[in-house]
Amino acid sequence: MKNLFKYYAANQNHPNWENISRRKKALPTSPEDIRSVFDRDYTRIIHCNAYKRLKHKTQVFFSPESDHICTRSEHVAHVESISYTIASYLGLNTELTKAISVAHDIGHSPFGHAGEKILSMISQRDLECTFWHEKNGLEFVEYIELLENKEKFKDNLSLTYAVRDGIISHCGEIDENAIKPRQEYIDLSTYTKPNQYAPYTWEGCVVKISDKISYIGRDIEDAISLGIIDEHLNELYKLLHYDLPEKKINNTAIINYLVCDLVKNSSPDKGLCFSEEAFDLLNQIKAFNYRNIYYSDRLQPSIKYFELILNEIYNTLKSCYDKENTITTLKNRLSKISPKLYDSFLGFLSNYYDLGNRKQLKLINDIIFDFNNEKDFYKCIIYYISGMTDKFAIEIYNDIIGF
Repeated sequence: MKNLFKYYAANQNHPNWENISRRKKALPTSPEDIRSVFDRDYTRIIHCNAYKRLKHKTQVFFSPESDHICTRSEHVAHVESISYTIASYLGLNTELTKAISVAHDIGHSPFGHAGEKILSMISQRDLECTFWHEKNGLEFVEYIELLENKEKFKDNLSLTYAVRDGIISHCGEIDENAIKPRQEYIDLSTYTKPNQYAPYTWEGCVVKISDKISYIGRDIEDAISLGIIDEHLNELYKLLHYDLPEKKINNTAIINYLVCDLVKNSSPDKGLCFSEEAFDLLNQIKAFNYRNIYYSDRLQPSIKYFELILNEIYNTLKSCYDKENTITTLKNRLSKISPKLYDSFLGFLSNYYDLGNRKQLKLINDIIFDFNNEKDFYKCIIYYISGMTDKFAIEIYNDIIGF
């Protein structure tokens, strides 16, 4: 039923509005500003550098020649569109779903999930904790990403709790055919693994489901375009109950079916859920994708290349750690042999330190690096690498090995 969830929308009438709209640091206000709190989040996200770089980050297929193969930024746009459709029909806050959607993958590393696994192995070895893009995304919008205000001062994004919660809560498989928001207002830094908690808002739940709907069909469409699943097409036709092989399998048909089924079967009591038939199809398509796309032999050789690139960048910077003398050591070792890496990494650090005096910039809140702490420096390197585009990571690797 249309507008069935309107009394649960994240707006000023919501009983948890104070928590939902809370920011760690208040933003400057202007009487001329006509935006809502979530509109402000949306614009702050799309103007930050991490969002801009999504257009050059792998979704599934690395460096495709075709302009029509999905990149990370296109995936984000698809999630925004799907979540808007669902939230609008159900009567939820579409401004919130838009903000969560454009930010939900902001913490992804270069080279997609393969790059994420590589950085996680590095993090487990040197920091004794895993790297996962949802947590990294939350930390990026809380600490790393900066915007310049009217006074030319850079500060953190200071997003609302609802958006930050949506970022870290968006992933994880939907194992049961229903999803509802959690009741507890929690400290988001207590997350220790993906999918540990449900989102705090219905809008966050919508984005979580929209993420699955978005990639499950588009990845098939791209795999068909690239010829990766040619030998498995008959299996796919049977799965989708297509009688004629010449009938086109496309993302639009899959999305439309799943979205319409979801809004038809969902209610505040049951949660966001599909019919049994649609949920079964969703899981079968997902299993097909894992068998024939994500674990395809065609994708495996590139992973070795990604490992070489990311480990070389990390180890090169790691070798320069020298406590309070780290900046000098970086300069002595890298400024001539790897000038692009040196300039880029120093540029990254300069956002958080007065490099000349080797002090943290006290004006920026929530500083998280300390040069006297070796593990802080390693974490800093991981943040730096995770923000790279595929192309830039390759350029830096070539800079390191070049003469």
